[in-house]
Amino acid sequence: MATQSITVARIFLREGQHLLGRIIEFLHDEEKVSGVTVLQGVTGFGPDGAIRSSHLLDLSLDLPLVIEFYDQPERVEKVIEHLQTRMGLAHIISWPGSGHIGGP
Repeated sequence: MATQSITVARIFLREGQHLLGRIIEFLHDEEKVSGVTVLQGVTGFGPDGAIRSSHLLDLSLDLPLVIEFYDQPERVEKVIEHLQTRMGLAHIISWPGSGHIGGP
């Protein structure tokens, strides 16, 4: 199976920021990145130090979210730049990877 160089990027935010829809729309409709997954955290904290957690008895509306996407390295760099300048996102990490894409 052939491999290709990719970059994986991960955006950290909270449900309470109400940015998920805008970001997904941007990644899908405008940038057309190769793939996106959204993960909802059970517990987390950010720079403000406030712990946000989900408990069985309490339904939090401000849980951590992680949006992960991948594409060719130069495309991901461009997308990250747009996310930072257009949406003010400050908590994005990225790393190189190998894409084992294809198959039956």
